[in-house]
Amino acid sequence: MIDWLLTIDRSIFLFINQGLANPVTDFIMPVITNDNFLRGLYGLLIMTVLILGRKRYLWAILFSIVVVALTDQTSASLIKPLVGRLRPCKVMEVHLLVNCGSGFSFPSSHAANLFGQALFWGLVFRRALWPGVVFAFLVGISRIFVGVHYPLDFLTGTVIGALEGAVMAWLYLYLYTRRKLPFTQIDPPAVK
Repeated sequence: MIDWLLTIDRSIFLFINQGLANPVTDFIMPVITNDNFLRGLYGLLIMTVLILGRKRYLWAILFSIVVVALTDQTSASLIKPLVGRLRPCKVMEVHLLVNCGSGFSFPSSHAANLFGQALFWGLVFRRALWPGVVFAFLVGISRIFVGVHYPLDFLTGTVIGALEGAVMAWLYLYLYTRRKLPFTQIDPPAVK
């Protein structure tokens, strides 16, 4: 059963990585998957939330940082060493568009981190859900296009991130709506 699944996983990888490769994806996918690009976008998101929400959303930002820590540690420090699956660029000829990396493949930390953020922010601010999910999908699929992850790595990272992001969003909203977090309480009326 597992061999059958891994064979399908490899076939889908080759279809995406080599069969769908073209000059447009060869240009866009390395940019979308670049860590510095993603850190810059995350910083921009945090600044926007701070500017628009002031202190009111400070806790949302802190919860978002916890989501990154959870998804990254679960995927990179817990599961990857246990499974030890080598990246496709280490075991076969691939259409490699970025550095192969020294770590293991399963699951994709990029997918886990981005889907964690997409679900967290999307459940806290409903309008952000679909744009966040679409962007997380593009980043996750880019990891296959650039040659460093299999589709199963992407899907597993997606599930991990979505679950952890949703749990943290639920916890944040629970505490926020019950006014258990500092700065989230309605300001008292001015003393006359």
